[in-house]
Amino acid sequence: MPTEIKIPTLGESIASGLLSKWHKKDGDAVKAGEILITLETDKVAQEIAADVDGILRITAQEGEDVPVGAVVGAIEEGSGAAAPAPKAETPAAAPAPAPVEAAAPAAAPEAAKPAAAAAPAAEAPQLKLVPKPEAAPAPAPAVKREPEGRVTRKRMTPLRKRIAEQLVTAQRTAAILTTFNECDMSALMNLRKQLQDDFVKKHGVKLGFMSFFVKAVVDALKAVPQINVRVDGDEIISNNFFDIGVAIGTERGLIVPILRDADKKSFADIERDILDYAAKAKQGKIQIDDLTGGVFTVSNGGVYGSLLSTPILNPPQSGILGMHTIQQRPMAVDGQVVIRPMMYLALSYDHRVVDGKEAVTFLIRIKECIENPARLLVGA
Repeated sequence: MPTEIKIPTLGESIASGLLSKWHKKDGDAVKAGEILITLETDKVAQEIAADVDGILRITAQEGEDVPVGAVVGAIEEGSGAAAPAPKAETPAAAPAPAPVEAAAPAAAPEAAKPAAAAAPAAEAPQLKLVPKPEAAPAPAPAVKREPEGRVTRKRMTPLRKRIAEQLVTAQRTAAILTTFNECDMSALMNLRKQLQDDFVKKHGVKLGFMSFFVKAVVDALKAVPQINVRVDGDEIISNNFFDIGVAIGTERGLIVPILRDADKKSFADIERDILDYAAKAKQGKIQIDDLTGGVFTVSNGGVYGSLLSTPILNPPQSGILGMHTIQQRPMAVDGQVVIRPMMYLALSYDHRVVDGKEAVTFLIRIKECIENPARLLVGA
């Protein structure tokens, strides 16, 4: 008996997914454990593997929305399954219409001869009236089609649709306001350079800027807890934990995996978690639990060269920090103009629950932590 290929439970609140890709063709031999399907949802891409050895029979095609529990194919087990698929029999059924086509021309001349013989010569003028209506039709909507190759149309993926919905929801429901500041990266860059070799030897990962910014965000959330809140209907919920989201760009779109209890993690733990998430995202193996429950987000547009931007909130969070590219700029220091590596910082926040004073205080706290990174190492 064939083993059905069913869409598994994908997670809470997810009822269906897009059958993005079949990795095998109908009639192919497959082995247990081989990846058969890539299924995309509004949160993650999930791969479905074969449970048994056999011959694949596909019933749902790429591009279809398939609900949880739907049967999208089957695997025929046993030696009989290795026999040629019914595909070979399908062409044999195609010639069926041929006799109809052959019979039509044979009957047509016989029917035409009596008709021509019976038609009197006086009817010839009536035949001249027939071409007039044929010259009239002139609709040509097809001429307005886009020339071949000028555009490509493809369906929006569930993840891209979800991102679009989230962004529009954030813009429509939250009172988003952004405040800016800049920080001198000199001290952090020097400290990182001093510690890098020993850090790599001890932990096996590089010491990056992101771990410092995550730690700075945690420090600022503790100093200004009014940022660590979310709106739920008519209530304001204060979060007493520090699960920080880190935005990562992927081929499928932007995702925000969560660093759980970032306040309890070391710098090495944070760097390692970020690398692991980036690898999972590239392989399409991010899980739904990896993306839910954050209280604040850090987005680094600087890796793409962004000088300044206004990040959009990640609902239901009330704050997001935007990092930007480091740029050598002339700065006034102790009455002298010096060149310093500077980074613009942007904090977008929900003005419904966060006042300007709190937002500015929060951002200045981050600036102080980055410009004096030693305080993060000793917890000052």
